[in-house]
Amino acid sequence: MIWLLLVLSVLSILYGIFVFLANSGTSFFLVWFGIGLLFGLLFVCHYFHWDRVIPAALKWCFRGVMILGLIVILITQGLILTQFQSHGPKGLDYIIVLGAQVRDDGPSVVLRYRLDRAVAYLEENPETKVIVSGGKGSNEKESEASVMKVYLMEQGVDESRIIPEDASKNTKENIQNSSQLLDKSKDRVGIVTNNFHVYRGLSIAKKQGYAHAYGVAASSSAPYLFNNMLREGLGILKDFAMGNL
Repeated sequence: MIWLLLVLSVLSILYGIFVFLANSGTSFFLVWFGIGLLFGLLFVCHYFHWDRVIPAALKWCFRGVMILGLIVILITQGLILTQFQSHGPKGLDYIIVLGAQVRDDGPSVVLRYRLDRAVAYLEENPETKVIVSGGKGSNEKESEASVMKVYLMEQGVDESRIIPEDASKNTKENIQNSSQLLDKSKDRVGIVTNNFHVYRGLSIAKKQGYAHAYGVAASSSAPYLFNNMLREGLGILKDFAMGNL
């Protein structure tokens, strides 16, 4: 059992390095280093029998926190999975593509998945319009909306069908600002984002009064799915605490 702790420690740190090298634009990779350090400390405590001198009350407190954390993780991951394969109905009035990191040479891999899913939907539903939502981050040369618009046009989407929204800084603002470009009480709207992000995006839309909102799930990069799922679970907790869900 104690050697499993060591293995988990090493794997967590290696995965953190892997995520860091992906240059995702966030510092979430540090969470994996923290998890690796926790498993490493547990290994050292058991290997050198330091756990024998720890008071029983403190041990039970630690176990309680660990169990509670595991329960919260399972609940949030379960919620994410409820919308993981959402396709959205045909003939929506609008789809909203939620913004993500853009690079100097165009959309990031995560954003391309969303845009490619939008292109596929728009090809199948020629009357649907698309809102591309995303502002300019501190590490971005252009707004996400402008880069997304160019990408869609390069894929053959007519410019008249594309509506840019370039002021948003997060998912809540994506949904909120986009609502000013449509009638959220009447229009049927699809929220296009990566599979792990659909539940939160759709929940925020419903909280903000979108009467007919649907998830449209794009794919995501399998090697980074553990990172994205865990990060998204924390995002759900944050938005729940802030009253966004």
